[in-house]
Amino acid sequence: MKKICLVVVGIYIGILGAFSQTVDTTAYKNRKLKLEEINLVSSYYTQNGNNSSVLGGSGSEKLNDFSNVLDVKFTKYDKHNRKHGFTVDVGIDHYSSASSDQVDLKANSSASSADTRIYPSLSWNVENEKTGKTVGLNISTSTEYDYKSVGFGANFSQKSKDKNREFGVRAQVYLDKVLMILPIELRTGGRPPARARNSYSASFSLAQVINKRLQVLFIADIVKQDGFLSLPFHRVKFTNGNVRSELLPSSRLKIPVGARLNYFLGDKIILRSFYRFYYDDWGLISNSIDVEASYKLTPFFSITPFYRFYQQSGVDYFAAINQHKTTEQYYTSNYDLSKFYSNFFGAGFRYAPAKGVLGIRHFHKVEVRYGHYSRSTGLNSDIISLNLGIK
Repeated sequence: MKKICLVVVGIYIGILGAFSQTVDTTAYKNRKLKLEEINLVSSYYTQNGNNSSVLGGSGSEKLNDFSNVLDVKFTKYDKHNRKHGFTVDVGIDHYSSASSDQVDLKANSSASSADTRIYPSLSWNVENEKTGKTVGLNISTSTEYDYKSVGFGANFSQKSKDKNREFGVRAQVYLDKVLMILPIELRTGGRPPARARNSYSASFSLAQVINKRLQVLFIADIVKQDGFLSLPFHRVKFTNGNVRSELLPSSRLKIPVGARLNYFLGDKIILRSFYRFYYDDWGLISNSIDVEASYKLTPFFSITPFYRFYQQSGVDYFAAINQHKTTEQYYTSNYDLSKFYSNFFGAGFRYAPAKGVLGIRHFHKVEVRYGHYSRSTGLNSDIISLNLGIK
């Protein structure tokens, strides 16, 4: 890990030094650290279904999750008039799950019936506004009862001279530890060990302003995972009545590509669309399309209905309950990896008065968003979120 971090830091310092020499220092800007914006996002998510992976592909999937994320952004200019942006995020999720509670087959009594996840992160970006170059670093961590993760990455982007085109690249690494909590009937005693799961990704983007009304964005990612990629408490029930813990390959290559198109239809309507194609070497192929229209009812209030359609093939290793054979090398009954299609629709509402919400000048916006999700496997969910913005 130290070697990777030093390489990333070295690249960052080299790039920063290379483009800092071209900065015009004649135009002075305030170098004090400035609080740019604070966002507090709270959301409530609830779902229900009847394909619990913990029980081998059947049983309640009921889950409730309450999430809060505090996002704080600071900016300052250095002596070379480069703009430094600092973002601090702190997130806390708390969930209760009927499905997870069945790890030990004693509903509403085990430690796995509820859990809390804490995930802080810190990012730092430096922008040379004259040359259009931006470089950045980020670090994050996530902790819950049976899962711990540390992530770090670097990013670089370059705008064209006319600011109508921007190319970006991002590299990200996550180093995770999974606690091997098996279904109670498969345990042999003793403290469960932890297994490693690592993810490495590279992302590329190209944004282009076609004209004053039309903008497009193309993105492509490549993601490599290795280590323990199964979930140990997911049961698999075989044709002969045997029960085992889910087992999947120890490596996975993912390649998603996509395109976004935004069109400004007059002063009041913005149309947004996004298409993504995904492929991985487990045999999963998916397509998704998102569309939304933001309509400004007044200068301060807008409504944004949205819709998303998603379709995927199942991975090569999926089968329903009691369908796997014990001779198979890999096996899962997790319906997230099955063949299905889904619909997600809802609307968002944004209120941003010129004099501030409730007349409080720095309280600049309130956003509420609701969505309903339905999947062809029978899973249904609802989510509502609230975003409060302070500048």
